[in-house]
Amino acid sequence: MTDISPNANDQADQRTIGTVAIRWHGHQLELLDQRLLPADEQWLALTEAAEVASCIRDMVVRGAPAIGISAAYGVALAARAIEEEQWREPLAEAVAILAASRPTAVNLFWALRRMEAVAEACSTLEEAREQLAKAAEAIHAEDLAANLAMADHALSVMTDEAPFSVLTHCNTGALATGGYGTALGVIRRLHETGRLQRVYADETRPWLQGSRLTAWELSREGIPVTLNADGAAAWIMARGDVRWVIVGADRITANGDVANKIGTYSLAVLARHHGIRFMVVAPSSTVDMKMASGAAIPIEEREGTEVRQVGGAVLAPQSVDVFNPVFDVTPAELIDAIVTEQGVIEQPSAETMAQVFGQP
Repeated sequence: MTDISPNANDQADQRTIGTVAIRWHGHQLELLDQRLLPADEQWLALTEAAEVASCIRDMVVRGAPAIGISAAYGVALAARAIEEEQWREPLAEAVAILAASRPTAVNLFWALRRMEAVAEACSTLEEAREQLAKAAEAIHAEDLAANLAMADHALSVMTDEAPFSVLTHCNTGALATGGYGTALGVIRRLHETGRLQRVYADETRPWLQGSRLTAWELSREGIPVTLNADGAAAWIMARGDVRWVIVGADRITANGDVANKIGTYSLAVLARHHGIRFMVVAPSSTVDMKMASGAAIPIEEREGTEVRQVGGAVLAPQSVDVFNPVFDVTPAELIDAIVTEQGVIEQPSAETMAQVFGQP
């Protein structure tokens, strides 16, 4: 049995990797059901690609890197489940099911393309089973390594010597990645180096990832966190102790525009008004150099019950129309720094993005 879930006490790196949310055992994938946190820690055991797709679609697993990792394991599971000699067509069907699960996070499609390339190079089903499992494990391990590298890169542009506060939105920690986190990984690193005063965590309506996940992750690790309603962010910034807004991303386009959880765009506008720097932290698998700008990003919209109700409690008339986009797009000109494992892009633009990632 193979278990590559990150060690919560990585002695080689001396960092707290954080709560494990994805566990691979060679024959099955286990996902921590994030819909139930923080009240209940329940794992779902999956053996089929369609089950993984359902978990992605239904928000059992969320966060762009974690979605990509889970989809890769879904392809590996699909190969294990195929019995017929003509295996390529059913494998392609499984990939299509996974690709249809959610439209915005580019990591999903990046991971699936990588798995398709591995399958294409295989001659037999047995070889495909072995190589696809190894490829999924590699994607998982590489994401964790990227998170650790991004945290170090980010600190290189944070010049404040005295401890300072930051504000974050949604959940970008170990729960959303292969371990440690993107934006939350930077926050962890600030805490580890004694430079963090406090994290302000937006509650992040309507799924409350900030309340249920970010506050839970940080609290259990002893990192000072204050939970706030999304609408309180402007007043927090006005008080003057926040130096950076740090967020993740679900897609970054060739000109540096960023799609992230709904509410991110307004934080960038507020940060610019208050003279607070704005940082986006995401692995390079989130960068889509084939998409010219954020105007072309497909923005997922979900059904209205998510806004009309919270935890089954009715908050609004069931007949009222609801606008429920999951993401918004922050223009590059409002972003001070994009951090990937390849380094820091300050004042992102088409030119500075191309210097790091090549021409579209």
